[in-house]
Amino acid sequence: MTALPRGESPGPSATEDDTVAVPDDPGPAGAADAASEAEPGPAADDDAEAEAGAAAGGEPGDSSAPEAGAEGAPAASEAEAEIAAQRELRERIEKRKAEKDGPIDAGGKLSGTAADLLAAVRAVESGQQPATTFYDSPAPTPARRTAPAPAPVRERTPGSAPASRPASPESVASVAAVLSAGGAPAALGGSAAALLGDRAAELLREDPWQLLALPGVGAEQADGFARALLGAACGPDDERRTAALTGWVLEQAALRGHTALDADRVREALAGRGVSDPAAAVRHAVAEGVVLVFQDGPEDQVDAEDPEEQDAEGAAEAVAPGPVLLGLDRYALAEESLADGLARLVNGGDKEADWSEAAAAAPSPSAAELIRAAAAHGLVAHTGGEAARAEPAALIAAARGLGLRALGAAHSVDGRRRLAQDTGAPEAAVTLAGLLSGTEGPGRDEEGALALDLLVVLDAPQLDVETGAMLVESLGDGVRLILSGDPGVLGSAGAGQVFADVLAARACPHVSSRTPDPGPVGELVSGIGIGELNQVEAPGKEVVIVPVRDAGEAVHRTVQLVADSVPRALGVPSEDTQVITVGHGGAAGTRVLNEALKQRLNPGPGRFGGFDPGDRVAHVPAPGRTVPGVVVSADAEGLHLDCAGTPVVVPQDRVADSVRHAWALSAHQAAGTRWPAAVVVLPGDAARGLSRPWVYTAFGRGERHLSVVHGVDQALPRAVAEVPAQERSTRLRALLEASQEAQEPAER
Repeated sequence: MTALPRGESPGPSATEDDTVAVPDDPGPAGAADAASEAEPGPAADDDAEAEAGAAAGGEPGDSSAPEAGAEGAPAASEAEAEIAAQRELRERIEKRKAEKDGPIDAGGKLSGTAADLLAAVRAVESGQQPATTFYDSPAPTPARRTAPAPAPVRERTPGSAPASRPASPESVASVAAVLSAGGAPAALGGSAAALLGDRAAELLREDPWQLLALPGVGAEQADGFARALLGAACGPDDERRTAALTGWVLEQAALRGHTALDADRVREALAGRGVSDPAAAVRHAVAEGVVLVFQDGPEDQVDAEDPEEQDAEGAAEAVAPGPVLLGLDRYALAEESLADGLARLVNGGDKEADWSEAAAAAPSPSAAELIRAAAAHGLVAHTGGEAARAEPAALIAAARGLGLRALGAAHSVDGRRRLAQDTGAPEAAVTLAGLLSGTEGPGRDEEGALALDLLVVLDAPQLDVETGAMLVESLGDGVRLILSGDPGVLGSAGAGQVFADVLAARACPHVSSRTPDPGPVGELVSGIGIGELNQVEAPGKEVVIVPVRDAGEAVHRTVQLVADSVPRALGVPSEDTQVITVGHGGAAGTRVLNEALKQRLNPGPGRFGGFDPGDRVAHVPAPGRTVPGVVVSADAEGLHLDCAGTPVVVPQDRVADSVRHAWALSAHQAAGTRWPAAVVVLPGDAARGLSRPWVYTAFGRGERHLSVVHGVDQALPRAVAEVPAQERSTRLRALLEASQEAQEPAER
């Protein structure tokens, strides 16, 4: 394997030695970062406590229009429309849930009492040492981290959950009193009251481990809180504790992208938290309805006899076809709804439509193939790199030429801009968040469905299951849906891997683009996609490698590139150059880099909560939605931003949690957006956070130029060759495959 090309290394080197490792926990300083990151890197332990921003999981999304509605008073009607759409989706899903009687079909077996089932199919782990740390730990102390009070970290993209009702001052005060009595920060009172309801104070007294429902609260903090309130009345195997921990383990897994986990992994995680009988703890959590149990496998291999009446050996044989999975109701409903909706789209539509003339006029063979596939099928998957985005744009233009209501939805504002250019019709391009919230696009018909005949969703790898469920529920019968994206990039911020599961299940026709990405950057990224870090010719300095010895030099070189070298050598101004690094912490993470870049590019006292007019920022209204902007001013109303031409006002109490400097971003935040130039920073302590999808995503953000500040030596080619995407545990693929199997006999 050859090395990357060595380019010019402009300017003198810094000699400052800084070798601080990237921390696992972003801490309180990373509240806004935690709101934008959801999945740790491949080296992270899936069963360990995962914080919302520990490293990153697919996450950046952009939407400018919804922010005005979310943050500014004048757009109250837009916010109400979004909430109404969310409520409608939830009502539909709840209705479907109520209609289900007994085990979940379509590939998932749900056991109502699961105690015997789980005991039969999985033996109790042997060799587990009973933990005594629960009793030996010191007296309760205030929680080490304070969660962002106003906005739960577990919020997802629009439509994931109805907006919480603001708690009354009396309720907040009573909850704060209970929290203080247990040694927890009283500042959590507002979020606890909003999340747990009017009885929050009473619930916390009765079951202190309900504190785990709050974002950012870990198991240690909840245990300390419980000991302070209950004293000797609580222990490591308290059923209230084990039930809450079981749900918490799955919530943490969801932050890493999983919608369900193998029961063995959940039991291992509980054992690591001091639970002496993890199998019994799981059985209790299932019986209490905290989690659901699924058995995915072919229907004809599962015994129809009631599992509750089988003996242990018979039950084990009956469920042998697949692993037992545990999941939360929220994601189970979303996956079921999404699978049903995709099956409805596959089986609907006018399959006899003749689009041959449009296909013949397509600008490329791949575009013609996509047009023909869309004419004959209700659901189509399309894959390709950046250059391949012209193909769905050609499809949209062709469909609109045929008189159809066709639209393309991108993940980011930049993606919407590029799509508008490719289609030549700005009204045909929206952001997905804006489309679902009603702030962009054609609106909905009298039945609540989007007024569309064909919808192309670009950047499909960024689609999580909850957004996907809301999307398909919003599409009427007969609508054609095309999911288009690059399977090599990092995945979604929310739980699930919709695009990957659709491709793996072969749920629909798959059109793979044959249009290569041009230029040295395109050649380099294409090689990374197949696991090769190749040397490329870059006569115009399209790719430059800047070697560094340590993190201090990496920061110095990065500032020099953005402020001097790239503008002077390539004519790309600093505001069009994006710095991308592995994590938020560490000596060359986004926090340190943003501080250094601000001092050089826009120095100031930070009189508006750390920000000054002209600061480059990222507004993160919810995980997965990173909206780039520039600070305009601030007043009593809040921080005023210009987000791609859309004015946004962030209330004062939300600034610390949802706005951060953005000269430097993580690759997960940058996914879905491109800049004229990108500077990728790889200090030595970043090696463990590298993977092929990370490198592929980061290196592909530059349209004209890529500089790599390289300090990881051979860790970079190793990551490209040997560290593939982290697998996510989901049920969607099995549900889609089961739906296809059920359809085949009917067609015969």
